[in-house]
Amino acid sequence: MDFRVEMKQLRDTLNHHAYRYYVLDDPVIPDYEYDRMLRRLEDLEREHPEEITPDSPTQRVGGQPISAFSPYTHPVPLESLQDVFDRGEVEEFCRKMQEALGEVSYSVEPKVDGLSVALEYRGGRFVRGATRGDGRTGEDVTENIRTIRSVPMVLPEEIPYLIVRGEVYMSKQVFAQLNEGRELRGEPLLANPRNAAAGSLRQLDPKVCAARRLDIAVFNLQLAEGISFTDHSETLDYLERMTFKVIPRRVLKTADEIYGEILRLNEERERFPFDIDGAVVKVNRLSDREILGSTIKCPRWAIAYKYPPEQKAAKVKDIVVQVGRTGVLTPKVIVEPVRLAGTTVTTATLHNQDFITEKDIRIGDTVILQKAGEIIPEVVSVVYEKRPEGTAPYHLPAVCPVCGAPVSRDPDGAAIRCTGAECPAQLLRNLTHFASRDAMDIDGMGPAVMQQLIDRGLVKNAADLYFLSKSDLSGLDRMGEKSADNALRAIAASKDRGLERLLYALGIRQVGQKAGKILGSHFKTFDAFAAASVEELTAIDDIGEITAQFICEWLDSPQSQHLIGRLREAGVRMDSASKVVDLRFAGMTFVLTGTLSRFTRDEAGAMIEERGGKVSSSVSKKTSYVVAGENAGSKLQKANDLGVPVLSEEVFLAMLEGQADGGGEEADK
Repeated sequence: MDFRVEMKQLRDTLNHHAYRYYVLDDPVIPDYEYDRMLRRLEDLEREHPEEITPDSPTQRVGGQPISAFSPYTHPVPLESLQDVFDRGEVEEFCRKMQEALGEVSYSVEPKVDGLSVALEYRGGRFVRGATRGDGRTGEDVTENIRTIRSVPMVLPEEIPYLIVRGEVYMSKQVFAQLNEGRELRGEPLLANPRNAAAGSLRQLDPKVCAARRLDIAVFNLQLAEGISFTDHSETLDYLERMTFKVIPRRVLKTADEIYGEILRLNEERERFPFDIDGAVVKVNRLSDREILGSTIKCPRWAIAYKYPPEQKAAKVKDIVVQVGRTGVLTPKVIVEPVRLAGTTVTTATLHNQDFITEKDIRIGDTVILQKAGEIIPEVVSVVYEKRPEGTAPYHLPAVCPVCGAPVSRDPDGAAIRCTGAECPAQLLRNLTHFASRDAMDIDGMGPAVMQQLIDRGLVKNAADLYFLSKSDLSGLDRMGEKSADNALRAIAASKDRGLERLLYALGIRQVGQKAGKILGSHFKTFDAFAAASVEELTAIDDIGEITAQFICEWLDSPQSQHLIGRLREAGVRMDSASKVVDLRFAGMTFVLTGTLSRFTRDEAGAMIEERGGKVSSSVSKKTSYVVAGENAGSKLQKANDLGVPVLSEEVFLAMLEGQADGGGEEADK
């Protein structure tokens, strides 16, 4: 078969199955079969890059990062809606419509809590996606829109010009998975799906947006050349045939029917994959919309009924403490079951000790609950007049309820954390961090494998990884004998990473990758590091008193001492792997900014450190040089303001090779 024919067949087949999976939620082939066809297409495109088309499913993983979004003027404005809040306002809207139009029908739809966008097609092909902005001017986010799998790249009909409007959202399931991963990596949790979707769509790197697995619900036809419609519901039916993922809707006639549907949507909001914050009521007939027109801000033919946060009273039966994967102690109230926003609630978050103290929440109290972001139940207030006698203020425990290690409060926040290096609650996070690329770099030992090892009782700390056998690993799901051999080789190779990476891998608070390098380079051996006092540690550049305190507390912990003993027993290297022979950059501090063409910033930083220099993230008077690549920003400006020498990439490369001394030669600005 000719490769062009095969590539087209693969594109068409993969796009068809992606539509069934992402839009219809009705896959008809296994993921394995889809992945096999995708791999074949990727191979063909590598061999014939000139044949890659914009609608290829391989092009939906994100292209090159951009420096900024361009403004985009909407050919048809993306108007906002007038908000209403009670039945009377709905009835008043319907009365006005009937007075102006006579008999009227309405489309009632859930109001998706996401980010409004316009999608533009020419000749049936997607050409542009833009955010709403102020309704008239938005931002061109085309490359990020391409990564949304439910947005069709090619339509079944070659309509000359089409613009549709939709709401980009992050599904509740994806949001939960994303936050689970962020918690595992010790990153701040995202507040709610709407903010997560908005932040994802405005990522300058489309690959980041692609990883967030956004979705869309199309709710309006803005413009269509060469085709006409009578009703709004007819346009949505057409868009469904054009393979768009369209908002669910019902066409109704009376105010009673409309309000009943508004209440039904509110009651059933949990069944939607997306968050909703209201219901939209629109006049259905398009000619009626033309008659009514718009005000300066809103169309006269539509309203948005906004749901108030539902609140319920519940009695506190108990307060329990959970230990998260990063060691944070999170208190929760156990309440008598109460129906709230479509689900039965028995627990609610209390966030932290400060939150409990501020509201003076006690066991036995009656509290008012609501769902934060329509997802997580939380305590709004205490009904103090219902407080029973004999209650006492609540305080979090002084030791971890899981492992018994002491807890400590974050110096810059309200979080209280377990300090145990072997705490079972933190084990998955600790193992994943230990094996990560910048730490011990154990290839093939990701979170899924680590979870299986934990579930089977094969590891209780990071050192146990070095005592695993082939039979231990080959018995895991999706881990055959060859994969087990590869994993064992990766585990063995990690023993020789050196002190710098080990100190980072241990997960000591505030000892990141940079601090691990500084400490490893300074002390040379773990024994020397372990013997250092707070005063000796703070005497080292970039090691502050708080970090020094955390280090000493970690070293004094029996769990930490047991872990280090097991690592020694396993033969893990406990001295520095740094072999700095070339000291031409000794005493120099470099700041890297912009995009370098010959290597990444990490690679450039490593080459600086190999020559005895230091890399900093901020420019100051102590900075020796700023290396400026393409699209350098505020750091370049600050360097110029402070008179810090700025190096082009070419001069920096010459310095690395010993062919230049820097000499203050500046980069192009």
